[in-house]
Formats: sequence, C-alpha cells, structure tokens
Amino acid sequence: MPVDHYENFPVASILLPRHLRRPVEVIYRFARSADDIADEGEAGDAERLQALAAYGAELERIEAGITPETPLFQDLAPILVAHDLPLQPFHDLLSAFAQDVTVKRYADYPALLDYCRRSANPVGRIMLHLFEAATPENLARSDAICTALQLINFWQDVAVDWEKQRVYLPQEDLLRFGLDEEAIAAGQVDEAWCALMDFQVQRARQLMLDGAPLALDLPGRFGWEIRLTVEGGLRILEKIGQVGGDVFRRRPRLGGGDWLLLACRAALFRHGCR
Repeated sequence: MPVDHYENFPVASILLPRHLRRPVEVIYRFARSADDIADEGEAGDAERLQALAAYGAELERIEAGITPETPLFQDLAPILVAHDLPLQPFHDLLSAFAQDVTVKRYADYPALLDYCRRSANPVGRIMLHLFEAATPENLARSDAICTALQLINFWQDVAVDWEKQRVYLPQEDLLRFGLDEEAIAAGQVDEAWCALMDFQVQRARQLMLDGAPLALDLPGRFGWEIRLTVEGGLRILEKIGQVGGDVFRRRPRLGGGDWLLLACRAALFRHGCR
C-alpha cells in the first residue's frame, strides 16, 4: 500500500496473505489518520480532541450496529464484523492519541509503559485477532514487541519530539543520569547522554528479545512479517548505538540497504542469537 509516513516495519506487505491485506490497510488508515489528528497540522488542542472524539463516536456507532457516517469507518465496519475484532484496541489507540495532545512529559518508566500499552500494543493485538492467534502467550509476546517498537521510535525521535514540545524520556531517567531538558534543547552528546541512551537502547532491546519467540511460534507469512518487524527494530537500536546515541544530528532510520540485511537476518532468525 502507499504509505505516506516513514515506518520501521512493513505495512500490508506481500508477506501478508492476500485476504488480509485489505483489512490491514484499512486498520492502518484508521491508526495513521488518528495519530495525524494528534500530531500534524496547525489545529489547536481543543480541535484535535474534538476530532478524536468524533472517531470514538464512529466506533460507538459500529458497536451499536449503526452505519458509520464517514467513508473510513464505513470501510472499517465490515472488517470488524467479518473478523470478529474487539473494539477495545481501537478505543485504546484513540485514548493514547488524545493523551498525546495533553501530556508532554512522563515522570517515570511505568507511566511511559502505560502509554505504550494503549499507543502500540493494540496494533499487535488486532493483528493476532486477524490471524486467529490471540492466545494469552501470543498476546503477551506481541505486547513486548509493540512496546519495544514504540520505545525505539521515541529514542530515534528525541529531537523530532522536542520540536513538538514533547519529551518521552522519563524524567526520572534524566535525573538519574544527571541530565535535564536543556541537554535535549542543546543537542548535548556527552558521556552522561551516551550512558542514558545506552540504558534506553538496552531496555528496548530486551523487550524486543522477550517478544521475539512469537515470530517462531506463528506459521507462514505472518511469522515472516514479525521476523522482519523484530529485526527492523533491532537494527534501529544498532544504528543508535553506532552513532553513540547522537540522534540529534542524524536520525537513525532504515535505508534500502538495511532491508536486504533484514531479509538475511530474518532467514536466519533465532531468538537471542545476537
């Protein structure tokens, strides 16, 4: 599908079974457009929250068996019914995007994890339901992968988020390493900053490895999709390490050459091999 935003993971790729590409595309449109409401453009906070509330109202119409009013949700409704998808993950996403409008700092890691539980984990849970593989163990591993991906995105986007007046690095971690937000504003890369970023990289890496067995447990194309997703996240962490945590001057991202590397790594995928 055409993807207007850079992503660290494949979206509705050829690895997905053909009958699921359309559902994934529509679900991606829902999540991406809702995220853009919170992040993009010049709208004020009240207008953003109102627009997100309108998305929530459309979900409630679907839940009540009422035809949605907008084309996006008219496309989404039959997918939810056909695949018996729970609505809670969709509401959780909207909750997280609304939080982005009003919450710009996180006091500690548990608070950040609670945000990830609603901003990232629902995507994996929806995918598992699409593949009829939403067992408790699979859901737990998916949550670990999705939270890791969200954290990785935060660490590569420290400078980008600062421009949006957001800091996802937990305040307690900045204090622990003797740093404050002036270090972010100045793009300060010293010993303390490198230590902080290495700590965050290792934290996200461990989460990713905790969830990685999911890619081996799920069969066929879905397993390959998850392998590429896991390897993509780990590759970004490698790139952050290679620049010593200097995400200010060069945002780590996946390029054309990386995808060949990821394909090779996915073919040799083993939990904990690296």
